[in-house]
Amino acid sequence: MTAPRLDTETVALLVGDAVTAPSMHNAQPWKFVFRPGADVIELHGDPERAMTRTDPDHRALHLGCAAALLNLRVSAARAGLPARVELLPDDSEPWLLSRVCFDASEGEDQDLAPLHDALRRRHTSRHPFSDEPVPDALLDGLCAAARLEGCRLTVPDDWHTDTLLGLLRDAEHREETDPLVREETAAWTTGAPGASATRPDGIPAAAFGPRSSGGPAPVRDFGRAGPVPDRGWAVFEKRPRLALLGTPGDTRTDWLRAGQALERVLLQATVDGLATSMTSQALEWPELRWTVRDPVAPTGHVHMVLRLGYGPQGAATPRRPVTEVLDIR
Repeated sequence: MTAPRLDTETVALLVGDAVTAPSMHNAQPWKFVFRPGADVIELHGDPERAMTRTDPDHRALHLGCAAALLNLRVSAARAGLPARVELLPDDSEPWLLSRVCFDASEGEDQDLAPLHDALRRRHTSRHPFSDEPVPDALLDGLCAAARLEGCRLTVPDDWHTDTLLGLLRDAEHREETDPLVREETAAWTTGAPGASATRPDGIPAAAFGPRSSGGPAPVRDFGRAGPVPDRGWAVFEKRPRLALLGTPGDTRTDWLRAGQALERVLLQATVDGLATSMTSQALEWPELRWTVRDPVAPTGHVHMVLRLGYGPQGAATPRRPVTEVLDIR
């Protein structure tokens, strides 16, 4: 019988890295369980942090939890801990999304270690990007990163980019006329400057970015519901560089793969010096989501629209303490 590889201090460091992942409205809908006798870390979804109106099937919740899973893998690779991941390992426990076992003789994720430095530098940027084009070589590298997680990242042409921006405006209009969506968004945002100091989740005012003064912005405006003092105005890029992340299927396993691919792409983009944001409004309306896909590319089911470019990295958002999301059993 081999000696345990993990101790509670190491697990706390791994989980501390994992929770830097993005999630819808920064709800951080995850719970981790460490089972010392088996050298296993379980990742559970937290339905109490679900978006019941805009994410009723919990697809976005799965994406966020899977992004945290990718971060856990990155952290383990950096620490030289071989990890073996099982997705949806127990049908009798639907909220048990993955089990990470540290019992392999050789790790499968050594190539993830160089991404570790980007974990805490990656922030969603709701600021304008410059007109400097993203080199094709970097885009190819991001597409390769998605493929390593079994997903596809495609870059739409100008025509489909215009279509996506139109769908974004349509989604914004639907949000404005749906009181349940507005209420849900308000519950996860903090408009008063300094108020986020006492809240470990949600989107603080510092991360809203400026208002758009030149037409619709290619990012969600969390400050639309109420005024934020000194927020400012800015002109956003007219034709942003967008990318679509998709999978052939649309099952829970596909969502978990897509969430890991999403975070791997975001971390690689950060390493490459790119700023990033995610635009999911059109994906939250079933009647719009299918139109998001690029009809001339084999994208399949789209799970996220990414915006890539050169600009500010964006403000950090708060994180729940490890003691709140980690249970040792």
